[in-house]
Amino acid sequence: MAAPRRQSASRARKRPPPRKRFRLGGFLLLWALLIAAGIGVAGLLYGVHLDRVIRGKFEGQRWALPARVFARPLELYAGRPLNPEQFQAELDRLNYRQAAEPSSPGTYRREGERFLVHTRPFRFWDGQEPDRQLDIQLTDQRVAGLKDAGGGPDPALVRLDAMLIASIYPTHNEDRLLVRGKDLPELLVKTLMAVEDRNFDRHVGVDPKGILRAAFSNLQAGSVVEGASTLTQQLVKNFYLNADRTFERKLKEAYMALLLERRYSKEEILEAYANEIYLGQDGSRAIHGFALASTFFFNKSLSEIGIPETALLIGLVQAPSSLDPRRHPQAAKTRRDLVLDLMVRDGVILAEDAARAKTAPLGLSEEGGRPVGEYPDFISLVRRQLQRDYRDEDLRSEGLNIFTTLDPLVQSTVERSLPVQLAALEKSRGMKTGTLETAAVVTSVDQGEVLAVAGGRKPGYAGFNRALDTVRSIGSLVKPAVYLTALSQPQRFTLTTSIQDTPVSLPDGDKRWEPKNYDRRVNGSVQLSDALARSLNLATVNLGLGVGVKKVAETLYQLGVQRKIRVVPSLLLGSVSMSPLEVAQMYQTIAANGYRAPLRAIREVVDAQGRPLNRYPLAVEAVVDPKAAYLTTWALQRVVTNGTARWLGEKLPEGMTMAGKTGTTDDMRDSWFAGFSGDKVAVVWVGRDDYQPMGLAGGTGALRVWGDFMLALPNEPLSEFPPDGVVIANACGRANVPYIGDSAARCGSNGGDGNAGAKRPSQGGGGGAGTKTAVQAVEEPVAEREPPPPAPKPKPRQPAGGENLFMSDFYN
Repeated sequence: MAAPRRQSASRARKRPPPRKRFRLGGFLLLWALLIAAGIGVAGLLYGVHLDRVIRGKFEGQRWALPARVFARPLELYAGRPLNPEQFQAELDRLNYRQAAEPSSPGTYRREGERFLVHTRPFRFWDGQEPDRQLDIQLTDQRVAGLKDAGGGPDPALVRLDAMLIASIYPTHNEDRLLVRGKDLPELLVKTLMAVEDRNFDRHVGVDPKGILRAAFSNLQAGSVVEGASTLTQQLVKNFYLNADRTFERKLKEAYMALLLERRYSKEEILEAYANEIYLGQDGSRAIHGFALASTFFFNKSLSEIGIPETALLIGLVQAPSSLDPRRHPQAAKTRRDLVLDLMVRDGVILAEDAARAKTAPLGLSEEGGRPVGEYPDFISLVRRQLQRDYRDEDLRSEGLNIFTTLDPLVQSTVERSLPVQLAALEKSRGMKTGTLETAAVVTSVDQGEVLAVAGGRKPGYAGFNRALDTVRSIGSLVKPAVYLTALSQPQRFTLTTSIQDTPVSLPDGDKRWEPKNYDRRVNGSVQLSDALARSLNLATVNLGLGVGVKKVAETLYQLGVQRKIRVVPSLLLGSVSMSPLEVAQMYQTIAANGYRAPLRAIREVVDAQGRPLNRYPLAVEAVVDPKAAYLTTWALQRVVTNGTARWLGEKLPEGMTMAGKTGTTDDMRDSWFAGFSGDKVAVVWVGRDDYQPMGLAGGTGALRVWGDFMLALPNEPLSEFPPDGVVIANACGRANVPYIGDSAARCGSNGGDGNAGAKRPSQGGGGGAGTKTAVQAVEEPVAEREPPPPAPKPKPRQPAGGENLFMSDFYN
């Protein structure tokens, strides 16, 4: 019995081993691990790529920012000319709001001639101007007192915030005002989190709990009241991705949100979100960021808005188009009130605050957030300078802040005057309405800053800019250069020198050039200053021929004329053509006693961080003897008191003195007046665009327009103090006449013969066979660049801060 069992065991031991089974589960697991590893590596590599994309934009230039153009800030200091109406108009232009207690920036209260103003903070090119509480007293058309109403030391000078007058937008027309994270109002931040991302401070970019909570809240409300995406995801969508609603895009959004949170702080993410979020459309301009939306909808800075405005802005995040408060006010109010409820739910505000806010109107401002857009003529001048100094892509992307010289007070005064005065002139001459056109330029005397530009009678019309591009014969406006040339030679000419107002006849090809006085009379011997005051053509030609036409042309170059001048006798009566802007440069140099400050429309340019980029220095240069310039100004003052501009002299208030010159061209095609007070130069042209005669001389046309706006502006009188080397004397039958040195001892000129017209080309007779005509004989080439100033060269008032070639390439 035992043997079979052993045999059986032996057979069992010899049985071949069983074949291994194929394990499908292990095979699949292996491949799953390999695929997962591949996906992980691919995801990791993709994450590296996405991380590079995130850092490239987040740490580089995040946005293409428009260049913003600002007017000059109003400076307040004791003694500044300013009346209460002008100051209130300035506050209104800056969107300051009247309040019983001006306790927040951008508010004021007026009490007659006293103003309590809480100014806004503003960053200028030279530093930050803080907000201040000011007590300002205006008395007798001046700032009489400037006190700090907040208890601090009284300031000597305060600048109000500068007014935005233009923006140069990026090519895709996005617009935003950058705000730093630390400057975001706490109320805005808390409301944003209550509505859009309650776990923002705790999640890592994606918030699964928030998704579930939002779904539950929306289900309860029966509508979308709370967002499911985190602020980080929304930023990724707006900043890096498109708006496609695909699963792949949502995965990418979540992945990038995780990477963004890993790379940057919550404060940085919140700041980027607040500046990037799209909140509306203004025509072709896209409104991005809470700061710009606040000014666009409410005309308030972000720091000035309250509970209802904050709720409206946060409500817009959900659907800016369908909730646009201007187009869909009821939908916007409904959404705002819902946001107010969420603010109460999360303890951001009290229930009674929400109840009051729900009764408040939407508070929209029609002109909010836009540049004023009322000064296209001035902006065209600024653009020409910018296009010379900057690339177009820099102007449209770098967020430059451009501080200009525009004075809104002056500009608005000019614009109000022009259409009214032209209509009155047309009515007085029986002309059809709209026949006449005009141009005006106002500059400062000492700095050469362009304060106002009007290129036509219609304010704010962005069309042909006559102030820059209408080039017309200037007529008698050239005469001061003739008399200045003569007075620069005190050994020959004084204000009381006798010059001859007698006929002139010069050969001019087959004809003869025989100018006439305006009244066709001949006056014989006249004193030099009287000849200019009365604008006598014959006396001026005789004087100009005596000093030399080439010398007169050189004087024009020294005064700042840029165009090439034909040196012919007709130049002495204004055959040269200029634009009003060029004439303003010429008269600015005379008004500044021979110190030329090249006209400038830009003060400073700074980048988005406030760092100065390009300086436009005040480059004052002495080009004309200041003593001769003073004598010329004295004579031009007599034009106003006793000469062709007597109409203006009769209207000057007591104590005010001004100087100027009328100009009229052939057949009364052009009417000009150029003049100046102690601090302003203004030039006005009136005429027809079709060059037809209009029957208006300088004194009956342009002068009336000039006087209307200049007399409405605060002005300083002309200086009563002559420069060194000028004495005031009684001589030659005149009292209190300025003379250079001891020249008052000579009443005549040219050796005391009383005739300043010696050494002229032939007058009244033929030129003789075989000789050049008199016109040709004096046509000598003059260098296009400015010739050296006459000796002795006066010293500049200050060292030039650098070259300012503002108009050097405009008119060559």
